[in-house]
Amino acid sequence: MCALVASAFLVPLGLTLRGEVREEALADAARRGAMVTGALAVSTAPATVRRAVEATGDDPATRPVVHGLAGEQPAGRASAEDVERARAGEQSRVVDVDGGLVRLDPVVLDGRVAVVEVFVPAAVLDEGAGGTWLLLTGVAVALVGAAVVVVDRVAARAVDSTRGLVRAALAVGDGDLGVRVEPSGPRELAEAGYAFNRMADRLVAARTDERELVADLSHRLRTPLTVLRLDAEGLDSDDTSVGSFSPAELDRRRTIRRIRQAIVTLEGEIDVLIKTTRKSVAHEAGPAECDVSEVVRDRMVFWAALAGDQNRPHRVSGAQFRIPVLVPRAELAAALDAVIGNVFRYTPQGTAFEVAVSRRDGYVAIRIDDAGPGIANPDRALRRGASGQGSTGLGLDIARRVALQANGSVSLDRARLGGASVVMLLADPQATPRQVNRFGLVGRMAREAREQKGGRRWPRPRPTDD
Repeated sequence: MCALVASAFLVPLGLTLRGEVREEALADAARRGAMVTGALAVSTAPATVRRAVEATGDDPATRPVVHGLAGEQPAGRASAEDVERARAGEQSRVVDVDGGLVRLDPVVLDGRVAVVEVFVPAAVLDEGAGGTWLLLTGVAVALVGAAVVVVDRVAARAVDSTRGLVRAALAVGDGDLGVRVEPSGPRELAEAGYAFNRMADRLVAARTDERELVADLSHRLRTPLTVLRLDAEGLDSDDTSVGSFSPAELDRRRTIRRIRQAIVTLEGEIDVLIKTTRKSVAHEAGPAECDVSEVVRDRMVFWAALAGDQNRPHRVSGAQFRIPVLVPRAELAAALDAVIGNVFRYTPQGTAFEVAVSRRDGYVAIRIDDAGPGIANPDRALRRGASGQGSTGLGLDIARRVALQANGSVSLDRARLGGASVVMLLADPQATPRQVNRFGLVGRMAREAREQKGGRRWPRPRPTDD
């Protein structure tokens, strides 16, 4: 294909150059013929004509020949018919002969017409043609080579793009939804790359939505499950090892034990489901953003119903404005459920609690206060998720880990209601960087860290969370 394109371009160019050489040779022949015809116009004497012919050139083979003069003349190369046609037409003619071309110029002399013949050898017509064709051949070879290189690079890019698309498709087929391709190559392949990336993004979004739905449903199940657990704890003892019981009483206690064991098992399954879906969503979706106020309002809708059943006064403050943080919504909801669930689990029915949201000093603070007995060992409570004593990690430890994701922390203090105060600090992504304020929330974090390091204990103990 490249050779055909080069030929289509160079062959006409070569023919044009050859035509220019031919025109130059014929123009030189016309000039030499004009020298002879000029001499004939002055005199037809043989000596005069001979001198004019000799003056046209040194090569006797290419000197002009005059037809139609008296006296002996050299034989010309043109046929008698061509000479007669030039004489009859009284105009110049160019005729092909063996070995080249001849130009026939008629001249009118005293009632008769003479014809001057000028021979142009083929070697003169082709003079320089060999070099021209050699040059054109070199140009053609260079063009073909350049075309081959360009086509090779284009083909290599297309092959690389195709291989990358195939590798990415195989990776997605193996479950790696994070793989993407760099669209490149011809336009069609680049469009295929963009379409592949869009498809992968939609697959990730679909799976993330699905797992977030599972996590949300799991959180919704936690509220009625907490009610069942509290009701089960209010039942009679299930101990059958001490005393003698009637068959009916023995069966009743065993039934109570099975109910409590079933609730514990169900809590464990829901905990595992929440943890698994949260980790999957966080791994696939990457850093996410949620509205703290919206999450607090949404979770309090569920906990408020349980608080009404237990006659617990409760209040929510500061959650009327949008406050974004860089934490996945499911993660923050799980942490909030864990802390509020501890209030219901470890304080008597009727104990008041409060959830407050505030924003200052570059942090967003979520504070959960209760009017219970307080926490005896804050350090142990914060490390409970790693205690190895059957903890599911859904106590204060989950709140701490969620806060760490947002470059924050969790602290424990005495609440103004009299009980424990759990404060989650989350970095505010919209805050303007500023110098640390010792007397703000950051200073409070440092002060509490020093107090915990010094082994601070509160006078009124309460059970730690499980």
